[in-house]
Amino acid sequence: MAKPDAVFIYIGTYPTEAAARADYDVVKDLRAAGAVGTYDAAVVTKDDGGKVHVNKDETATRHGAWGGAAVGAVVGILFPPAVIGAAVVGAAVGGAGGHLWRGMSRADVKELGEIIDDGEAALVVVGESTLTRALDKAALKAEKHVAKELDVNPKDVDKAVREAAGDVS
Repeated sequence: MAKPDAVFIYIGTYPTEAAARADYDVVKDLRAAGAVGTYDAAVVTKDDGGKVHVNKDETATRHGAWGGAAVGAVVGILFPPAVIGAAVVGAAVGGAGGHLWRGMSRADVKELGEIIDDGEAALVVVGESTLTRALDKAALKAEKHVAKELDVNPKDVDKAVREAAGDVS
């Protein structure tokens, strides 16, 4: 059972970027329907050379409270900077990443980082624990997936993102 004040990470893998984008659209529809609270999501691809690319729908990012920082923080934790193909996000990764890192065991990091094979795409969703039930009901089409609930309060991640953005209200 999901804790009400926890951060949830979902990573599902797909044979193509288009398949991952289809489930990304499902997640956006869940938000539009009010089925999920604060979240951040992106399609991540790993090319045949092992380089990781984060692909965000910028319109969706502007509407998300975490504005790309949560997925960027997860990608930054899971993959060394040498394999990340593009700038993920700005300064918010540091603060949000620190909170998420403390909520993960080394085994979690290893399991999450190894799920994406070269040449595959993944949907990465990070958000409040309300995502757990919503994603289960949505029946996403991932070939394989890993879902983890972290012992991290979403309010702490939100605060780190606001501070990094210069909004300390």
